[in-house]
Amino acid sequence: MSRIALLEPPYSDRAGELLARMMPGDAQPIGLFRMFARNLSMAGAMHGWGRYELGRQLTLTTREREIVIDRTCARCGCEYEWGVHMMTFAERVELTREQATSLAYGGPGDSCWTSEPERLLILAVDMLHERSDIDDALWARLASVFDDLQLLDLLLLCGWYHAVSFAARTARLPREPGAPRFSDFTEAPDGHGGEEELRVAARAGTTRDAAHTPLTSGGSQ
Repeated sequence: MSRIALLEPPYSDRAGELLARMMPGDAQPIGLFRMFARNLSMAGAMHGWGRYELGRQLTLTTREREIVIDRTCARCGCEYEWGVHMMTFAERVELTREQATSLAYGGPGDSCWTSEPERLLILAVDMLHERSDIDDALWARLASVFDDLQLLDLLLLCGWYHAVSFAARTARLPREPGAPRFSDFTEAPDGHGGEEELRVAARAGTTRDAAHTPLTSGGSQ
């Protein structure tokens, strides 16, 4: 059960209008949005930024965006938001099962990643998660592939989904119907599960079981 009660219908006119704008078509609002709508002023402000992050003005491609979001949510242990994006976008951006597994359990060295820009995005998310910074060497590699606008989008996208992950995980949001769980992707890519990344996580005390816990603090919920 969510620690913060989700807004339930019938909604007020203001809440109903906002929730309708937050969802595509006639889709029912997900739990995250129903939680945010408890604070309508906050939810309204967030909606504008969220539309940018998931919209066409973002300078990263949709696939690059989803790699950043999925890796960020996995590193934060936010099974809720990771599952929402896997359910909604993974097939659309042609993420393979091996790549989905790698985003939760492995690393950029897994053989499923053949694109250097995609490997760099995963490295950037990991370094931001671990250090709240990117060192000069990785920045130079990123800057050789992405322009300044794309790099700004990368930084803010990763930060935004840290915030979303913090809220969804701390509130104990229940999984959306049909959304996958981390445990649905437990076969490690390449048969090793990103061993170096797992060792780094283990040293930080952030993984309990390399076979079933993603590269994060405390795993899924």
